[in-house]
Amino acid sequence: MLLFNLRYIAKRIVRFWRRQLHRKNLFLLLSVIPFTGLTIAILGTWAFIEVADEVLEKQTQTLDRAILLAIEDWHRPILTFLMQSFSIIGGTIVVTLIALGAGIFLWRRKQKVEFVAFAITAIGGTCLNLMIKQFFDRSRPEIWEMTNKEPQTSSFPSGHAMLSLIIYGFLGYLLANHYHRWRWWIALGTILLVSIIGFSRLYLGIHWPTDVAAGQAAGLTWLAASILGLEIRWRRDALRRKKS
Repeated sequence: MLLFNLRYIAKRIVRFWRRQLHRKNLFLLLSVIPFTGLTIAILGTWAFIEVADEVLEKQTQTLDRAILLAIEDWHRPILTFLMQSFSIIGGTIVVTLIALGAGIFLWRRKQKVEFVAFAITAIGGTCLNLMIKQFFDRSRPEIWEMTNKEPQTSSFPSGHAMLSLIIYGFLGYLLANHYHRWRWWIALGTILLVSIIGFSRLYLGIHWPTDVAAGQAAGLTWLAASILGLEIRWRRDALRRKKS
């Protein structure tokens, strides 16, 4: 629910600087604030890499394996079908199509601020995931046979977990902002969706638990920075309209 309270945080930031600075200086400051979101994402990534060092040293291997073996006991045909479906929903093809569709929708509605923010969020998140994978060469689990063919890329972090959280999380935030009355249901649905997608990767034996946890942590960092940047932009535009 924290992401859906970022609007309140952004309001407090703007109000504080309005009290402290002249409007001209405020405008210049708020032009820089969106870049602060990128700084937060970089610092969050640095912290993520520090924690991931334990994965590189294989200090989590025992726990990872124990969790997957426990999940294996839950395997049922109907549950396998459901987990495969959610894995596809969080996959590259579906996420890309949804992102393109959402981008076209925002552009046609002339919501250029939201379009640019979403494009930066999606493209930046994808690049961040690929960049992190370059630092890690972790093999995928081989505890049991994979239920679908996966590319032989680094298992760490989970791209499904990271990118589904970024894309669906950002779209969920936009929906919650537009349909304010249903914001908590939208938030709950978004959280459940990205959580099940992450779990599906464990159920199918395609990722280690720490892969999914790391992917969601990195995704949350980038998503939070992106949303905060969007909120600050909204506040800045509101101030400019009020001034004119």
